[in-house]
Amino acid sequence: MNLNQRPNRTASSSDAGISRDALAAVRAPADAATIRTVMSGILLAMFLSALEQTIVAPALPTIGRSLNDIDNLSWVVSVYLLSATAVTPLFGKLSDIYGRRAIMLLGVSIFILGSIVCALAPNMAALIVGRAVQGGGGGGILPLAHTIVADLVTPRERPRVQSYTSVMFMAASIMGPVLGGTLTDYWHWSMIFWINLPLGVLALAMTDRALRRLPRHDRPHRLDLLGALLMVGAAIALMLALSWGGKHYAWVSPQIMGLVGGSIVLWGLFALRLTRAPEPFIPLTVMKDPIVVAAVTAGFFSIGAITGLAIFVPLYLELVLGLTPSGSGLALISFMGGATIGSLVCGRLMARVDRYKRIPMIGMAVSIATLLILAARPAGFSLVEVSALLAVGGFGTGTMYPLTTVVIQNVVLPHQLGIATGLVNFFRLLGGAFIVAGFGAIVLGSVDGGQVLSLDRIAHAMQGGDADFAPVFHRVFLAAAGCLGVAIAAIATMPERPLSGPSRTGLQPD
Repeated sequence: MNLNQRPNRTASSSDAGISRDALAAVRAPADAATIRTVMSGILLAMFLSALEQTIVAPALPTIGRSLNDIDNLSWVVSVYLLSATAVTPLFGKLSDIYGRRAIMLLGVSIFILGSIVCALAPNMAALIVGRAVQGGGGGGILPLAHTIVADLVTPRERPRVQSYTSVMFMAASIMGPVLGGTLTDYWHWSMIFWINLPLGVLALAMTDRALRRLPRHDRPHRLDLLGALLMVGAAIALMLALSWGGKHYAWVSPQIMGLVGGSIVLWGLFALRLTRAPEPFIPLTVMKDPIVVAAVTAGFFSIGAITGLAIFVPLYLELVLGLTPSGSGLALISFMGGATIGSLVCGRLMARVDRYKRIPMIGMAVSIATLLILAARPAGFSLVEVSALLAVGGFGTGTMYPLTTVVIQNVVLPHQLGIATGLVNFFRLLGGAFIVAGFGAIVLGSVDGGQVLSLDRIAHAMQGGDADFAPVFHRVFLAAAGCLGVAIAAIATMPERPLSGPSRTGLQPD
């Protein structure tokens, strides 16, 4: 069978009856040279998307002064995440219909266009529009990269190969703030967007050439446009409520309640559409699979907890331990570094063992233990001690990255890989939004000495006030441990289907 030939028949429910052994037989894994060529292209595209999530942070005060608009500055960050989350499942579905190469090139091109709009923005409104366009392109790159890995190698090889993406993401997360601050201080804030132009063009050239060698498993699906619009609308309304609640509006305000109510209605209509559409936006066989349900739930709570800790740990380090921003940055790097190493180790072990569920369950149990230690006496640690605890905790939670992707890809059909991978990434991002909002409610709404915390009071404490924030972060760490506990429970209930396929690409572990 020519792997570059598009199949003629449309997808149907009868695909579910196809022998997985037969599918594996026609999906010969790519050779090692092809894998290295393709990975070099998609890793650069991933680097662009990940870099843009952090590079803008150091430039925000300068941008606000330059454009004379401080009030709407938070939208520069939030609109990117909002847009990226909303389009993630859409890009996955489109790649199942039109192929990975075409949709990856589309995502990178939209990202470059958004970067140009941002760099040329004469005011804050234009910059926000540019960031929304950027997110619309960048949001599709990460799930597409994971899907491309699934097209290249057998399920048993995927954890190891996909763990390389964690290293790229970690590198971009560390380089982003440093590069953003340097470009803003020594050139102009617009350079943090102009730098995407040469890198983006290079990524286009590399992915265009590399992905021509990618095996084709796409089929002429129908795109359920109404279903897609309902899901995107429901996600946007919910994320706006989570972003604004407790900050711009009270949680029980008409604005937030209206957004939540609208989101519930749209989710209900989306669920109804799934049962009535000729070809639903998300196949019902994917939605009903117990492995998919368990992995999505585990990813929602575990990756969401990682996101929440990455945002609130620096605040804890400065408010409770009195560390400088550089000290808190060092401790946060230890946490993210631990997560990256945990992802790499889990990827290698999953390729070697059959009882792979034990790896993340043990890892998260260790992470829960470190969080409980931090919760027991949040004010009683030095920089070295807290960095060590965060590194160990990050290592444990990092094991969830390869697991939640690979187990889903292991149970879906080849022409459903895009939407299934997009689905798990979508719920990871949505989990991050939920849990960040929850941690924020704990920090901003906790009672300390009879007073309700506020952003002004936090600012006062950071300037040398005498408020005691240790009890507040005691609750945050307990909440994070609870999220990981839910994730462990989800993995425990997940059927453990063996990862199919031998390791035949020549990329065996050392």
